[in-house]
Order: sequence, then structure tokens, then C-alpha cells
Amino acid sequence: QVQLVESGGGLVQAGGSLRLSCVASGRRISNNAMGWFRQAPGKEREFVVSISWSGSSTYYSDSVKGRFAISRNNAKNTVYLQMNSLKPEDTAVYYCAATPRAAVTSRPYEYDYWGQGTQVTVSS
Repeated sequence: QVQLVESGGGLVQAGGSLRLSCVASGRRISNNAMGWFRQAPGKEREFVVSISWSGSSTYYSDSVKGRFAISRNNAKNTVYLQMNSLKPEDTAVYYCAATPRAAVTSRPYEYDYWGQGTQVTVSS
């Protein structure tokens, strides 16, 4: 069993930056690809980015490519999401997730464990 806890969300003006963290506990996630998803009010959960077990491979949604950067520190059992040039449309609850796969994936059903989410609000 893996528990995931996100932090780092908050209120920021458009153009600003935030860094989200996702700390895993219960067991090591060093063999797992990880992902970030988001859900805005009234919308379905949306894939943001995934990172492979080693961190050598990443896959970004077109909506965040060039603005967001995912990274991981397996020694700390932690995954990060650096969000730059934030836009009001980035406003959502951001979720961290772990998949049994080692490779990146954008499919929510391939993720077994989810955090509780952290709110990101970008004002215009």
C-alpha cells in the first residue's frame, strides 16, 4: 500500500510559479512511474505529466508543455511538479498518482494510488 500526500498548492497571480511536492509513504516508489493529474470544477480529471521510474523519460500534455517540469528524487520518495508561467486555466485540484508501470503513461486507469489533491488557483 502506498500513501501519497501532495503539498505546495496555493493562490498565485497569472505568470507566477508554484512547486508541488508529492511524498510517498508505505513503500518505496523507485520502481514506479508517477503522474500528475488535475481536475477543474465541473470538468473531468485531466492528465498533466508522467515520469518514468528512473526519471529519464517524461511525457507532458500539450497544455503544459514548456511551462511545467516534473522531477523525482527516489532517495526521498518524492515527486515534484514545477509550474511556471501559470495561467488562470491551470486552476484545478492537482493530484499525484503512482502506477505499477515503470514507463510513463497518461491513462488514469493505469494508476493504482492517488493522493488527496492540492488546490492551485491562478488569478488573472
